Amino acid sequence: MELKPRAYEKIAQLMQKGVDIPNPLSLDIGEEVKVDLISGKGVKIYPGCRIYGKQTVIASGAQLGREGPVTVEDCEIGPKVELKGGYFKKSVFLEKASMGLGAHVREACILEEEANGAHCVGLKQTILFPFVTLGSLINFCDCLMSGGTSRKNHSEIGSSYIHFNYTPHQDKATPSLIGDVPRGVMLDQAPVFLGGQGGLVGPVRIGFGSVIPAGAVFREDAPEGGHLLYPTPKAGKTKSYEAGAYRGIRRVVLNNLIYIGNIRALQAWYRFVRQLFVGDDFARACHEGAMGQLNSVIAERIKRLKELAEKMPRSLEIARAESHGAPAPWSAEQERLVKEWPAMEAALKKGPADSVGAVDRDRFLSGVGTVKGTNCLDTVRSLSPSAKQTGTAWLQAVVQEVSLVGGFHSKGDQT
Repeated sequence: MELKPRAYEKIAQLMQKGVDIPNPLSLDIGEEVKVDLISGKGVKIYPGCRIYGKQTVIASGAQLGREGPVTVEDCEIGPKVELKGGYFKKSVFLEKASMGLGAHVREACILEEEANGAHCVGLKQTILFPFVTLGSLINFCDCLMSGGTSRKNHSEIGSSYIHFNYTPHQDKATPSLIGDVPRGVMLDQAPVFLGGQGGLVGPVRIGFGSVIPAGAVFREDAPEGGHLLYPTPKAGKTKSYEAGAYRGIRRVVLNNLIYIGNIRALQAWYRFVRQLFVGDDFARACHEGAMGQLNSVIAERIKRLKELAEKMPRSLEIARAESHGAPAPWSAEQERLVKEWPAMEAALKKGPADSVGAVDRDRFLSGVGTVKGTNCLDTVRSLSPSAKQTGTAWLQAVVQEVSLVGGFHSKGDQT
């Protein structure tokens, strides 16, 4: 009896296109997968891999499963990407991005050029800018990380690092921003180093050039950057605690707004700048996939902030009971979120108008057109410092517009 794998015809078509499949009998391909979206140039799919999803794209030079079986579901995989082993779903990997054995990359992740992780890295709703490097045994969901200028000068996360993104109050309004979008996209900022066996308690903001030593769990904001950061010692005593009884929330809300603002700025960057470098159908599919994932990130962050707002009435009720009806010092912040949330939600879903920062944007795009090369990264790095400052001003205006929603921003807050 002749043995044939499921989707035998598709596997045969891929091999005819030039895809290197050493053991066709071990490969599983879903009926929905479009063969036209898999390049035949230099692609290699090792034994034991599974490819699913009508959105799945595999560009030239990509390799799947070199270290162990890979499962791909609705991912856009750019040129020369290496997914060496693990599970990858509804995420985008741009040129030369790579992940090691045991990776678990779930929805709404974008790994830009040469971003990479070693073995056993878990990501979800995570955006890594070019060259960002992750060690092994890492859980880093709900974050955006930028910083660095090249593969040799990159932001890095040490092994056994965790981003704590779930609170005892059972909410996930906890996205953390390491670096930022307006300056990070210019590829000229100092890298960030997060030492191994440590963690961040979201939501936090960490500036470029920051170093957090190995073994430290950091839970504060340090957006100014350029410092060696040590956690502030906490009082070593127990105190009463009740889940659902929030205290001051202004910082949490503002950090969420600034995070959403940075994602809106990244959307603008993809629309107006990266779009200029889209070439073949595979590049176009990866670009559209990234835009789709950014929409998913926005929706997720609004959803989580809404859940926080919906917990405020109960929190206020607990506070009134504890203080026998007297308003607690932080009550005004919670009441503001309850009152302002409907308008905030509408504004966050709508996003900033294209007119925000438009003068600086058009000046910046003119400069990009003057030096435009074959790819986005080389072009950006060839821009003059003044051109980069103009581009940063445009994107910062977008962030600022979002951070003002709801009136939680105050004079002196850094965005």
